[in-house]
Amino acid sequence: MSLKSICAALVITASFATTSYAAKCSDTGEGFAAFKAAVIKQAKKQGMSAEAIALLGQTSYDAKVIKHDRTQTNLSQDFLTFQTRMAPAVRVKAGMAKIQQNQALFDRVSKEFGVPAPVIAAFWALETDFGATLGDFPTLQALMTLSWDCRRPEKFRPQLMAALSLITEGDLTTDQLRGAWAGEIGQTQFMAYDYAESALDYDGDGKRNLRDSVPDTIASTANLLRKHGWQPNQPWLQEVKVPEELPWDQADIAIKHPRAQWAKWGVTSISGKAIKADKFPASLLLPMGKDGPAFLAYDNFTTTYLKWNESLIYSTTAAYLATRIAGAPAVNPGRGKVETLSYNEVVSLQNYLASQGYDVGKVDGKIGKGTRAGVKDVQAKIGYAADGYPTRGFMRKLKENTTASIQ
Repeated sequence: MSLKSICAALVITASFATTSYAAKCSDTGEGFAAFKAAVIKQAKKQGMSAEAIALLGQTSYDAKVIKHDRTQTNLSQDFLTFQTRMAPAVRVKAGMAKIQQNQALFDRVSKEFGVPAPVIAAFWALETDFGATLGDFPTLQALMTLSWDCRRPEKFRPQLMAALSLITEGDLTTDQLRGAWAGEIGQTQFMAYDYAESALDYDGDGKRNLRDSVPDTIASTANLLRKHGWQPNQPWLQEVKVPEELPWDQADIAIKHPRAQWAKWGVTSISGKAIKADKFPASLLLPMGKDGPAFLAYDNFTTTYLKWNESLIYSTTAAYLATRIAGAPAVNPGRGKVETLSYNEVVSLQNYLASQGYDVGKVDGKIGKGTRAGVKDVQAKIGYAADGYPTRGFMRKLKENTTASIQ
């Protein structure tokens, strides 16, 4: 199937989100059969193979997938907690070893795509432990369930035809179309559309197999990162040390300044030495606020990493792990213990911000983009350091300055 045909199929499939096939959040699968019939009809129109359509016909509503979707709590952790679990020294050493074991392959891929080996190895490590935990959920059933579900159908419905195309084109067999509960496939967990558009046959066997082929996995990962906007020979993340006072409202992933400006404000390398005082643009990333770890984040981070995964905690950890595999020291925890909020406290804060008109998105206990923006604005209004990160100190200050009930 051509990319043009896949794109056409994605547009048609996405249109289901505005039809009567959309589920209500109270549904537990009622109406799924009608939705499946509509998808099968479109699959036939798009010329999908009989094998692919037969697999589609075998799908059913999967309550286990919905349970996983509703109970994601790991991304609610603070950065230091999350990276301790996800980027330990043993994983750093394993990443270095994998690069050494596949040195010629990594060299070839890095030369062709401009993506450094540690960046690829870090994603390979985080996503599946170098292929050890691929997942065993039937991909099409997972995508069908999440496409029918009320919460995020617009995210998953465009993936359906792309998944079918992988069987139709012979890249994967029906038995191989398995992976994570959210539909990701392969050793670096590609969504079906990314697989259809960006996967490469790098071992020359005529198939793009991201489950079983290391060459296909490494090259395809580099290819996708380039399509996301990776700039060769450019940095992605650099740990730094920040002074006690700084225009904290400028510490924002969406705000860039020349390194010369950060140097003028007192930002140094983590060792205390001066950073390059040039015009190279960078954002100051404070994943736990002004008293926690600090990084200069470059364009390769703010574009590429956040396209791979929009979670700031995940993306920061992936980029940090890549720097560790490349030889950087373990992260400095910052100036002192940060009084982080619990999951329930973040939910309470999000409810308060929403009541004040701030768009925090879904109230999910995660300190995401909308929550940070709301916190930053409130911090500035109450005379608190506007670093965008909510701590217990901030919550105490907020309660002193409002009559609203914040649990």
